[in-house]
Amino acid sequence: MSTTAKQNKPATKADAGSGPVWDWAAGHGPVTGALSATTGAFAVATLGAATHMPPGWALMVGATGALGHTAAGLRMRNAGRTIAARAASWLVGAGWTTWALTHGPLTWAALGSLATIGVGIGTATRSTTLYEEAREDEALAAEQRQIAAELSAGRREVAAEWAERIQRVCGIGVRILAVETWPAGTGFTLDAELPGGVTYDKIAAHAAGLSADAHLPHGCTATAGIGIHQGRTLIDVGTVNVLERETTYPADYGPLSLLTGIPWGYRTNAEEVCAYLREQCALAVGPTGSGKTNLVHVILAGFARATDVLTWVIDLNAGSAGLPWVLPALENSEHGTPTQPGIDWLASTYEEATLMLDTALAVARHRKTVYQGLMRQHNTDLLPISPAIPQIELVIDEGAEILASTDRSVKKLAERILEVIRIARAMGVRTVMTALGATGGVLGNLLIRREAKVRVALTGGELEGMDLGKMFPGTRGMRTEQAPYKGSGFMGTPESPAGLFKTWQILPNQIGEIVAATSNRHPALDEPSATAAGAAYAERWDADRIAWMRDPHHLPEQRATPSAAETEPQRGLNLRALRDQPAEKHSGEADELVSQFRAQLDEQFGTTEEPARPHADRPGLNLRALREDNNTQEQQNARSAALALILAAGPDGTGASAMERALADDYGTRRPVIQRWLKEWSETGEIVRVGEGSKARYVHHQHTREQ
Repeated sequence: MSTTAKQNKPATKADAGSGPVWDWAAGHGPVTGALSATTGAFAVATLGAATHMPPGWALMVGATGALGHTAAGLRMRNAGRTIAARAASWLVGAGWTTWALTHGPLTWAALGSLATIGVGIGTATRSTTLYEEAREDEALAAEQRQIAAELSAGRREVAAEWAERIQRVCGIGVRILAVETWPAGTGFTLDAELPGGVTYDKIAAHAAGLSADAHLPHGCTATAGIGIHQGRTLIDVGTVNVLERETTYPADYGPLSLLTGIPWGYRTNAEEVCAYLREQCALAVGPTGSGKTNLVHVILAGFARATDVLTWVIDLNAGSAGLPWVLPALENSEHGTPTQPGIDWLASTYEEATLMLDTALAVARHRKTVYQGLMRQHNTDLLPISPAIPQIELVIDEGAEILASTDRSVKKLAERILEVIRIARAMGVRTVMTALGATGGVLGNLLIRREAKVRVALTGGELEGMDLGKMFPGTRGMRTEQAPYKGSGFMGTPESPAGLFKTWQILPNQIGEIVAATSNRHPALDEPSATAAGAAYAERWDADRIAWMRDPHHLPEQRATPSAAETEPQRGLNLRALRDQPAEKHSGEADELVSQFRAQLDEQFGTTEEPARPHADRPGLNLRALREDNNTQEQQNARSAALALILAAGPDGTGASAMERALADDYGTRRPVIQRWLKEWSETGEIVRVGEGSKARYVHHQHTREQ
């Protein structure tokens, strides 16, 4: 018998040791059903024999039971053998009861035949039960096969439709091998086999045409990407525009790790897209009103949740990007609840930013020496990042504009940023910079293009200043009108090809919640790095350093204190291109020297009257230090890019022809100018020339020291 009647009731003292519990609501099995039938028949026969009950009544009851079970079995759609077995059980039981009433139920013949009938009923019941279970399983399997057949038919229809569409729009005959529907139900992916000699980018170039031909909603595209091998491609087709929906930042503020990726938003298939920044820098561009500030807060939220990241923020616009992550902690601390800020350091002035960058460089250089043993132990040339040795992420709002600035002081800040990017990768110091647009001025620096492999372009439908071809080279079919919504745009990483995405909307109250939730999660700067950082880092939260955060009337200094050389009166031209030249002599001494020189010329060659040229007739200064190839910021960028090419070439070096090809498209620099630069750098020892003639190669001096 079943013992499940009181399984859901708590046990009591009365229940303990009371034996088996009978479940009268449970159905009969093969054994209990046979026992019930035989004991019932025996009881009726015994009682009927004692009371002289007419034998025909038992037969009538059995026939009625057989008819009832037959009707119930037909209604329940039982198998014929099941209906027959149950009807036969009733009839056999009724027949034995009728016979027992006539001849007596207490004979050995009666009891033996009843036992035989019970065994037969149990066996038949077990057999029919197994058969019914097999029929039910088969019915379920048939239903699943029918669903799969219908789904396969739908997929075959989709595959045929898109194969024909690709042939018509792209002129390429493909074979669709599979169609996978996205779990979110917002689109599907086609696995297509390409014909011989055709690459997937030929389909990617017609993304807009395919989307229009399929009548996809705005914000949905048909994007071709790499497949399992070069002869296959995966085509993602969005059918629901998830970019137009405003989605708040996920309420799960659980811990993250830099090594497993920091989520920045979601794709059109509703899947999260993560940035892996252990070795990569990041660049995010977006015009005013595109949601760039919100993206910065999403990035800072991910870093705040990470257990192996310390975030340093530079925002020369009054620190507005970092203040929402600091003020909640200051307010909580004032109310007696010690709270760590969501970021580790905030610089709002040129002076503080310079101090922060110098500290980052000192930490990176010190880590190179003190952690050599640890890196050998882990058999790697990258510092093992962990909560014990956290990575430093420098988030520089509008940092790309700092790099493109022509201001003398800001250029010094830019040089430090570039040095951090150049030397600190292995030691766990990386940058995330933002800019107002994807232009040549922002992307003109080769070092930025090479190191910032994680890139985001928030378009907001803006066309001006959004050169997606420069932002995502090699990716075709992207148009700004595909992402006209605030917070939407394109994102590409080394792990995830460039494509449409949208970032979450993070609300101000969520920032406060994240600061409180992650206060005890932030790692501490490792001891060797803290030693290298010194007092500049240890005193970053001192009252005088953060007074501008607490007092709205206390305005931070926007520029560093000018040096003595900058404050003393100028005696003539102060040209940046000649700043390393010796100071000019007093104008009176210069005039005397000129007079003596002219007198010597007159004495030797005779006096010659030189017609005076009025000052107004001069077309302008013609200084060699500011010759044509140096007088614009674009040409200065080209010069820096050329030197970066030599540095990136490594010990093998590079040649003038290769440099000309690399610089011609972006800067239009020609070979004579490059040859002049190479000569200057060779003379100063910046580079070393190897070989002669057309075989000449130029190697950066850093690589010659390594050899």
